[in-house]
Amino acid sequence: MAALDTFLAAALERIDARHERRRLTVATLAPQGRLERNGATLIDFSSNDYLGLARHPLLIERAAEWAARYGAGAGASRLVTGTHAAHLAVEAKIAAFKGAEAALLFPSGWHCNAAVLAALLKAAPGTLLFTDRLIHASLHAGAAGHRQIRFRHNDCDHLEELLAASEGGPKLIVTESVFSMDGDRADLARLVAIAKAHNAFLYIDEAHATGVLGPDGRGLSAANPGADLVMGTFSKALGCFGAYVAGSRLLIDYLVNACGGFIFSTAPPPAMLGAIDAALELVPGMDAERARLAQHGAHLRARLNAAGIGTGDSSTQIVPAIVGEAADALALAAALQEDGLLAAAIRPPTVPPGTSRLRLALRATHLERHVDRLADAIVARMRR
Repeated sequence: MAALDTFLAAALERIDARHERRRLTVATLAPQGRLERNGATLIDFSSNDYLGLARHPLLIERAAEWAARYGAGAGASRLVTGTHAAHLAVEAKIAAFKGAEAALLFPSGWHCNAAVLAALLKAAPGTLLFTDRLIHASLHAGAAGHRQIRFRHNDCDHLEELLAASEGGPKLIVTESVFSMDGDRADLARLVAIAKAHNAFLYIDEAHATGVLGPDGRGLSAANPGADLVMGTFSKALGCFGAYVAGSRLLIDYLVNACGGFIFSTAPPPAMLGAIDAALELVPGMDAERARLAQHGAHLRARLNAAGIGTGDSSTQIVPAIVGEAADALALAAALQEDGLLAAAIRPPTVPPGTSRLRLALRATHLERHVDRLADAIVARMRR
């Protein structure tokens, strides 16, 4: 028996008692918004493949083509021998997509947020860090050891009060443009104005907006320019893997020299670069898919709200069906799976106690009848 086994087993028992135990389940994305799991084909309302690009032939072909041309791996970190011309070309393409001077690639969204925020806080000792209460766990990881001044979720008035009352060093505001568990949006226009008025650095996480919202799918920050740093991922609407930071040339140069998560990580492999390159080529021309996604979201919210089921302040492709207790959310998800529908139950600590929910992630590849089938099943099951 390993030295910590007794403690690990006891911790798992406590997690079980709270109905918060997680287990890995094998799944395979299938065409037309479906997924294969445990021998069954389900209509998938849990994956973040919002535009259906994960199985798009161009992404698959270019990933294979670039792997065949450049190899399976990059060989080293970016500052050793790992920077290929393809890395620089893709970063230039990202910067153009985001309307920024420069961009930098990271292996994943978690890795990016945790590493970049830590590097920014290291740059200016005494930085006052203002964070929305519902920022992603990766941002909390990046702020580890640093005091956060938290403002109420999407409450710009509260943020202004906190900024006005603060004294001391530089100010850094961190929030998301679309929140992953609630599907609601930040008021970026006002946040940009607030940051400017208080001479604060504004960091926006666009993971769930990239590809889906804003002109040409360039995110909400494209319609409300002025953030100092915008990050996003390729693993959601863009259907592949990895993350980016976009901003000034000075910012990117600093991160190349001071961000440990960049400096000490092997460079992203060619196949990943090829898929990103293809996704960036496709996304600007997908207005019809974005419109369909917005329609699906509005339709599902209307159906659930009419039945008295809360969806919070969702206004995007992410629609929470608020259930309440963790055990009830798990039971509802299991019942829906029997109906051929996959809808993930989200429980604490991911969401606050008493707000367990189904997180319904819509896709452009869903048909309206799929959305109606989901709404019918949720309403019927919650009325029992």
